[in-house]
Amino acid sequence: MNDPDDKLSSGKADFSRQIEAKAARKLKAQRHVTQTVWSGLGMMGLVGWSVAMPTLLGAALGLWLDDRYPGGHSWTLALLAAGLVLGCFNAWHWVDKEGREIRKQEADDND
Repeated sequence: MNDPDDKLSSGKADFSRQIEAKAARKLKAQRHVTQTVWSGLGMMGLVGWSVAMPTLLGAALGLWLDDRYPGGHSWTLALLAAGLVLGCFNAWHWVDKEGREIRKQEADDND
């Protein structure tokens, strides 16, 4: 009736499932910490460059235009502002995209 071999194999299967679940939790936690640190640093760099570069390029183009075509208005200020707006929009786009990916990944991990 109660075969010791059945209990032994059942115990091994339970133990294997427990070990597998613990290993999966450890890997998930390790991956999450590593991903969070690196993605956070990468996001800071991406946001910084995506705002700074269009702003600086707009200012440089504005200086060049002001030098070549002097007039009543400042191309430098106008293009600096346009570059800043474009850079902020670009940074917002990337942050929003990364946020959606993080929420999707967390939802997948919870399932």
